[in-house]
Amino acid sequence: MDRSPKTLIIGLITFVVGLALWLWGLDEEIWLVNPHKAGLVVMALGGIEALYGVFKLTRRVPR
Repeated sequence: MDRSPKTLIIGLITFVVGLALWLWGLDEEIWLVNPHKAGLVVMALGGIEALYGVFKLTRRVPR
């Protein structure tokens, strides 16, 4: 089974979770982690994973 669509979907979900942390975590303060900054990191990782999923979808090698 091809994992390209799964990678794309998980990347988009991760991006949305990071966006939620970034938007609504500004006024919160946790002892070790600032949710606003963690949201930026999670958004970046989700975006990279989604782009990788798109790359895998477009670069399919026929067998």
